[in-house]
Amino acid sequence: MKLPIVAYGDPVLRKVCTDIDKNYPELNQLISNMFDTMYAASGVGLAAPQIGLPIRLFIVDTGEDEDGNNGYKKVFINAEILDETGEPWAFNEGCLSIPDVREDVFRKPNVLIRYYDENWILHEDEVTGMPARVIQHEYDHIEGKLFTDTLSLLRKRMLKSKLDGISKGNVKTDYKMKFPQQNKKR
Repeated sequence: MKLPIVAYGDPVLRKVCTDIDKNYPELNQLISNMFDTMYAASGVGLAAPQIGLPIRLFIVDTGEDEDGNNGYKKVFINAEILDETGEPWAFNEGCLSIPDVREDVFRKPNVLIRYYDENWILHEDEVTGMPARVIQHEYDHIEGKLFTDTLSLLRKRMLKSKLDGISKGNVKTDYKMKFPQQNKKR
């Protein structure tokens, strides 16, 4: 089932999320719905706050690479980034909660992350490249941060009216959204 994605300006996007346990209600269905929602919006990652839940859960699926190899697809529960290493590199990022805004964001190319998967198996993985970037972006969501927080003050001022418009529902998307100021869905 596709769920509405919470738009910029909703307070849930600014909450530091809480851990869950294996008894979280209908967790497998929630994870399935999150994948359906992410794919319908052509995303590569989705965090629980983006569907209105302040819990430490996010998913990643980078899809196939240019050589047709399987991409990086994982579920992260109660994740904790233990280390970020390497020389920061810029990439033009976007966010399903902030449609039509893309900006260069600098992130380190390597992460060491500890998390539970959907079967409650504990992992500690070193991840590099684009999957590491997506993990960092989604991890920021469960920490109450957005990619726009990394921008310069000048750039934030330049985007202010566009961001205010998104929070008011003045944006068109191909996926359902929930807007904080209008409380309507698309």
